[in-house]
Amino acid sequence: MNIQVILREDVAHVGSLGDLVSVKPGFARNFLLPRGLAVVASDRQKNRVEHEKKVLESRVAKLKKGADELKGRLDAVTLSIAKSAGENEKLFGSVTAMEVEALLKEKGFDISRKQLVLGDHIKSLGTHEVPVKLHRDVTATIKVVVTAKA
Repeated sequence: MNIQVILREDVAHVGSLGDLVSVKPGFARNFLLPRGLAVVASDRQKNRVEHEKKVLESRVAKLKKGADELKGRLDAVTLSIAKSAGENEKLFGSVTAMEVEALLKEKGFDISRKQLVLGDHIKSLGTHEVPVKLHRDVTATIKVVVTAKA
């Protein structure tokens, strides 16, 4: 006979945070409960978990709405930077995420370089699109125009 527990953390091969799962009594008694990974599923605990899920969902919805608004403003941004370049439009050096972050701060955007999805540094002249991860589901794209220094 299995007992029902509510997980307080993600447990591999069992479930994720807040899930109501049915497990063997020995597994719950000897592993999950002593380590604080789960609590016995009483009505009170079920209500508490449901309340926490609602609060978390509303917080995530608010963050997503803010990210959508910021995406609208960021999609219209074009950044320009002048770098020394050699033949074949290759740069001496590259445009890094730190430089793009600094340019965004000058324009009034508080974007961390960790949010910039710059696979590799920009190493050529021209227009480059740089994705910006604002939220798990929201990604904006900014244009970075690299020109040759006179």
